Amino acid sequence: MQGYIINLNKVKDEDLIVTIISRESLDTLYRFYGARHGTINIGFKIDYEKEASGKSNILRLKDVIHIGYKWINDYKLLRLWQDFLTLFHKHLKDAEELDKFYFDLIDNASNEWNKQNPKRVAVEAYVKLLEHEGRLHKELNCFLCSLPIKADVSLIRAYLPTHKECTHTLSLTQDTLYELFSNKSTLFMNDKEVDRLWRILLEGL
Repeated sequence: MQGYIINLNKVKDEDLIVTIISRESLDTLYRFYGARHGTINIGFKIDYEKEASGKSNILRLKDVIHIGYKWINDYKLLRLWQDFLTLFHKHLKDAEELDKFYFDLIDNASNEWNKQNPKRVAVEAYVKLLEHEGRLHKELNCFLCSLPIKADVSLIRAYLPTHKECTHTLSLTQDTLYELFSNKSTLFMNDKEVDRLWRILLEGL
């Protein structure tokens, strides 16, 4: 099966506890350290197998094959990708069930990551996630004061809309926000605005 590594924890003798999101499940597996094992890291897409490991209730990660990206050797792209994927572990680690939406969202983002500013890819993907989870607030009422927003809109964590006067942060025009929320597109946003939404995204999914 194939999946994306979204978390790594070192345990004794450099063994690893690896969390992988696949189309079917969220797997937490044990990987024994060994010279024959290739390097794995957060953000890597791998093909792998799961195997029962004796008395332990955690399955073993085995037969790992790294599925590379065209951009895997671009450190800047990889660093942003790892920051993005790490967010999914915090968001999903307690999920009892997981549908294929999350794997497909990550998979599509990986295919677009080097074709434009990757922060734009991440922001657009996040809006899709918010909508999928029923958390996308398209109604323009300020989250802080509850009054309608008549002019430009500032966004806070989870892209909740506020008056720019309530948060004193960089704002977007309502047309720009409509394009983002309705069409999942950052087309009308400049790089400064995208950077602001990227920083919000890093606060947590």
